[in-house]
Amino acid sequence: LFPNIIATEQQSVVLVKRLLAISVSCITYMRGLFPESSYGTRYLDDLCLKILREDKSCLGSLQIVKWIQGCFDALERQYVSNGVSLTELYQFKFKYKKEVPQMDIISNQMNFVNGVCSEDIKQASRLLIRKLYLLMQNLGPLPNDITLTMKLFYYNDATPKDYQPPGFKEDSSPGDLLFDGDPVNLRVGTVFTGFHLMKVRVTTEKKRMGTVESNLIQKSGPTEISHQGLDCDEEEEE
Repeated sequence: LFPNIIATEQQSVVLVKRLLAISVSCITYMRGLFPESSYGTRYLDDLCLKILREDKSCLGSLQIVKWIQGCFDALERQYVSNGVSLTELYQFKFKYKKEVPQMDIISNQMNFVNGVCSEDIKQASRLLIRKLYLLMQNLGPLPNDITLTMKLFYYNDATPKDYQPPGFKEDSSPGDLLFDGDPVNLRVGTVFTGFHLMKVRVTTEKKRMGTVESNLIQKSGPTEISHQGLDCDEEEEE
């Protein structure tokens, strides 16, 4: 599923895109949004993964696949900063390293890029996916009348004003996105490749929490998501 070595920006992009596709697939599968026919099966060690595929019998899952492909385009151009899906809020945040890392050491088939080891990157990726699956298993059911949407937020100083990735259009809705209910913010995981940083956060209603591990809970965090985009130099929250 992941490149054996993450030593170049292109290999890093491949890993981040696969992580995004696996994560979105996990969310939609574990929350019961689409039929079994919309998913293929892959394995990550002993973990069985369900991956969204183009299922012409399900227009909803086809749309999600198109959105993911649009996200891929924005990631390759280094425009996207956040991807957000609402009723529950799933936020994927991306950062790009401005200076290209240099290869320092190659030893025993393990490469180090400015101190980042390929095996450590893959281990962090596995941990993120496992935690996301665990979280999905412990959240309470969604309402029956949900609507799934995806919004992309861009780095303003890097993105052309007229840019829209395939499958997306300009959002004319005003203001910010506000989360209804009593929200709880959950930190799922972070992967840093030396070229890209990807963070996954989930916001859900407190009543759906179930038996979620306490170390995932972010005690203080924004439930209002800016609609105006972000600057590349924005400080990262801890």
